[in-house]
Amino acid sequence: MASFHIRQFQERDHEQVVDVFSRGLEEHIPNAFRHLLMLPRTLLLLVGGPLAIVLVSGSWLLAVVCNFFLLAFLRFLASCPWKNYVSKCLHTDMADITKSYLSARGSGFWVAESGDQVVGIVGGLPVKDAPPGRKQLQLFRLSVSSQHRGRGIAKALVRTVLQFARDQGYSDVILETGFLQRGAVNLYYSMGFQKTGESFMDTITWLVDLSIIHFIYPLTSAQEHEL
Repeated sequence: MASFHIRQFQERDHEQVVDVFSRGLEEHIPNAFRHLLMLPRTLLLLVGGPLAIVLVSGSWLLAVVCNFFLLAFLRFLASCPWKNYVSKCLHTDMADITKSYLSARGSGFWVAESGDQVVGIVGGLPVKDAPPGRKQLQLFRLSVSSQHRGRGIAKALVRTVLQFARDQGYSDVILETGFLQRGAVNLYYSMGFQKTGESFMDTITWLVDLSIIHFIYPLTSAQEHEL
């Protein structure tokens, strides 16, 4: 398999970067749907709903049809957080990556390139409301195309951000990722990131139980992992 190298984002990369980012997030929709189906409240709705319809109407056919539409609605509900997040990003920082990440000192955006193809991306922006006495960089948009995973690209991209943060005098690197993005969660733990909390972005993510995990990597810690 061809090797890869990491370099700074260029304007000509924009279309491929957006594709890697969008596909990387939307591929989690099936897992999110399965997760939603296994929630106790969903199972209760799927079992209790048809029974209630049969008791009221006496029609099993109506109960089956209603369950079909309920499953379709749940599939839509599971997809909303991912599609909404992608749309939001494509209309904010990802709309003009050069302006968002490369126009000011202390921020950056990198791509992993294999051949002439962008196969991985990551960005970093300074945290405006960092705790007193801390200078923090937030890691954003880490994604690797599915056919190029398992080659250490994601780890290399994270290492690039960590080294950049050191060079720029940051004290910490922080990030957020969804708990269903288990590959990313495991990667961050393996590289020495520490979990600092969990939250929900909005009502929909709370309804479908898709929490966000918050991580920190203290660059000044004596326990820092070797790059």
